[in-house]
Amino acid sequence: MTDVFAAIQHRRSIGKVKQDAVPQEQIERLLEAAIWAPNHRRTEPWKFFVMEGEGRRVLGRAYADIALSQVSGLPAEEEAEQRSNHEKKAFRSPVVIAVAVTPADDANATEIEEYAAVHAAVQNMLLAAHALGLGAVWRTGDPMYHPIMQEAFGLSGREKLVGLVYVGYPDMEAPQSKRIPAAEKTVWLR
Repeated sequence: MTDVFAAIQHRRSIGKVKQDAVPQEQIERLLEAAIWAPNHRRTEPWKFFVMEGEGRRVLGRAYADIALSQVSGLPAEEEAEQRSNHEKKAFRSPVVIAVAVTPADDANATEIEEYAAVHAAVQNMLLAAHALGLGAVWRTGDPMYHPIMQEAFGLSGREKLVGLVYVGYPDMEAPQSKRIPAAEKTVWLR
């Protein structure tokens, strides 16, 4: 098993992966790792949408619909080309896991803590992917929070996507990275 400190330091976002299928058992291991994230009040506010094969088209259509909703009057040929280009974003890896937060209706649950728990679940997935030799990247951005994207995944009310985790076998070297030392970001109160 990978040493947790080494995994934390050496895990990198791997944005270029092979299109080889990832066994369902490995994806299930990522999801199992995710659900063990710390969670105040034990509300388990996460929801996962695993997309493979043509299932990724749900995401692709949402990307395209969002992009095309922001322009008008395009010639049909250009619109079709733009639609195709945006839909391809969903096919950059053989598996895409959309991760959503479903805040609890518990008056004692704080919404920001629900988001924090789901973000921690994503980190667990990324570390598990690294431990299994998979490449993964957590993608976010404006389309993630657009009503069209929420609708594509049947989310309503306070439910929101927090990211997309693209997963596959690495097709690139892990990039080098540096961090500002923790000492420079830490205040000790004694």
